[in-house]
Amino acid sequence: MRKGIILALSLMLTFSLFSQTKKVVMIVAPSDFRDEELFVTKEVLESKGIEVKVASLEITSIRGMLGKEVVPDLKLAEVNVDDFDGIVFVGGVGAKFYWKCPFALGIAQEAFKKKKVVAAICIAPVILANAQILKGKKATVWRSEAGRIKEKGAIYVEASLVRDGNIITASGPQAAEEFGEKIAEALLE
Repeated sequence: MRKGIILALSLMLTFSLFSQTKKVVMIVAPSDFRDEELFVTKEVLESKGIEVKVASLEITSIRGMLGKEVVPDLKLAEVNVDDFDGIVFVGGVGAKFYWKCPFALGIAQEAFKKKKVVAAICIAPVILANAQILKGKKATVWRSEAGRIKEKGAIYVEASLVRDGNIITASGPQAAEEFGEKIAEALLE
């Protein structure tokens, strides 16, 4: 009887350790997100067993800059940082919409304070800079926006990808696969 209870507890513990799937929310602009930065990054994360949800302003079909479409799983206002291990801001020209958006800035700040993985690609690192979480941190961004993140105290590094602690930034669509790999690595540490 005692061995049976010990075995059952051991199996429950093992199951609970392996059933804790990491979860990420990818935040896309209401229009003109960069397709590769969403779809390639998402594919990499899912291939590593990470559950990915997509959030935007509304739950309606959104078209990327290259024509692919996505229907978000949840509204930005419904994102509960505690439900996720990582927050990813997708770039593309539409990401400017979130540069001063209180919901987006609040999500970035809360995730950072709670030591979650916070990632942004292309021009989206400007969101992190405006949320005041890049101050004194190494980061990259689409080159045209380097001045914006430096103004907010970031240490700009001209590279395709930069990780500084739990903050991961990438410079554009050419880095989408590497971006996904680095996010997965950080989540699975």
